[in-house]
Amino acid sequence: LDGVGDLVESVRRAGLAVEVRTEGEPRPVAGLAGVTLYRVVQEALTNVLKHAAAERADVELRYDPESLVVTVTDDGRGRSGATADAGGHGLAGMRERLAVLGGTLDAGPRPEGGFSVRARPPVGTP
Repeated sequence: LDGVGDLVESVRRAGLAVEVRTEGEPRPVAGLAGVTLYRVVQEALTNVLKHAAAERADVELRYDPESLVVTVTDDGRGRSGATADAGGHGLAGMRERLAVLGGTLDAGPRPEGGFSVRARPPVGTP
């Protein structure tokens, strides 16, 4: 997750306003879990750029004593008539990566508009 800052900067240069919030005490996330969570953020932000017609996105890293939750939300409208994963394997790939670790991924439209992707690695992920 150390690379999320650089990733966000590159997305900002592409024209999307992105805010990053960290809650709790940040800690290193080792090995495959760290890479997987970085890839989730990367794929989610790429999807926002490609499909959401969004003006902004938010990335939240919430560190609790026993867990970590990574959430990416946007204020976009999406493509007219498009499904959440139309034409690609992004969401399915993110779910598979988390499942390999024993974690979960929830994704879908938000009631207030836009889209949300929430990744939860297994409890106790270092």
